Amino acid sequence: MPTTVTYEALLGLAERALIAHGYSALAAAPIARTIAQCERDGTRSHGLLRLPGYIEAVRSGWADGTVLPRVTARSPSMLVIDAGNGFTHLALAQSEDEITGMAMSTGTAVLLIRNAHHGAALWPDIEGLAREGFVAMTCVNSRARLTGWGGSKAVFGTNASAFACPRAGGDPVVWDQSTSVMSQGDVLLAAREGRAIPEGVGVDAKGQPTTDPKAVLEGGALLPFGGHKGASIAFAVEILAAALSGAPFGFESPAKGNLPSKCGQFLLVIDPRRAGTEVGSRVEGLVAAVRDAGSPHLPGSRRYERRRKSQAEGIPIGADALANLEKLAAGPSAAAT
Repeated sequence: MPTTVTYEALLGLAERALIAHGYSALAAAPIARTIAQCERDGTRSHGLLRLPGYIEAVRSGWADGTVLPRVTARSPSMLVIDAGNGFTHLALAQSEDEITGMAMSTGTAVLLIRNAHHGAALWPDIEGLAREGFVAMTCVNSRARLTGWGGSKAVFGTNASAFACPRAGGDPVVWDQSTSVMSQGDVLLAAREGRAIPEGVGVDAKGQPTTDPKAVLEGGALLPFGGHKGASIAFAVEILAAALSGAPFGFESPAKGNLPSKCGQFLLVIDPRRAGTEVGSRVEGLVAAVRDAGSPHLPGSRRYERRRKSQAEGIPIGADALANLEKLAAGPSAAAT
């Protein structure tokens, strides 16, 4: 029987679960926040579904849940961070003040993170920047799951990217999308729930089209959206997130199973005030044109609608999922029972 929890309660349970399984409180906080935000906003493919992977990553020694990121290079408009086999979440949280300060000073700033793991939605990384008046774009590469230009084997990661810009009269416009027809998280969710995936989403281990999510996950590959155009974007993400930062390319990542990919992240922050333009007002004009053209939604608008509903009524969660989360929060011995 489904029940509801508050955002604060879910955040607290997720944070306690991470700490109970080897994370420092400092590292657990931004990861738990992303998990809770995704559940609150209905992005279930990147919420609690990802928690076991985070726990297994540290429990198995694949990732470090206590390491502190360190700056390896710095210039007036670029910051390079080695996450020390930790997670990009902490590196992002600890560098936000410096990277926004750089953008306010020079107009633009680039953050590169290497030796890291991500495995989450990207919109939580940049929505707050847009609310502060910045234009931001970020991308992250991941282990090979995506075919290239007409290939039958995985070579690129799903290589998600996200963009956010402020509005003068509403929530920021924020899109977050992988370069695959369907995100890896949605395929995982379909496999867990025993659902078929649509045709044209992926191929099996023999390179044959399939609607079985397990066949895609177990040796198969996802297909890029838009055919060769999506593959081109995936390639660009490999350059921005991996080649520039020094992270492994998707085909080089040794990650397997439920473990998050070792990856790199690229973040571009632009301060439009340095250009002397009122970007928020300009965006409103574009939004009005989109509305006049008959579009009922903007990128992120459904997410905001679900957020308002969750804030008013609570976050829906299955009884079994809540019980499992409470066990994880109680520690390894309780989670094993």
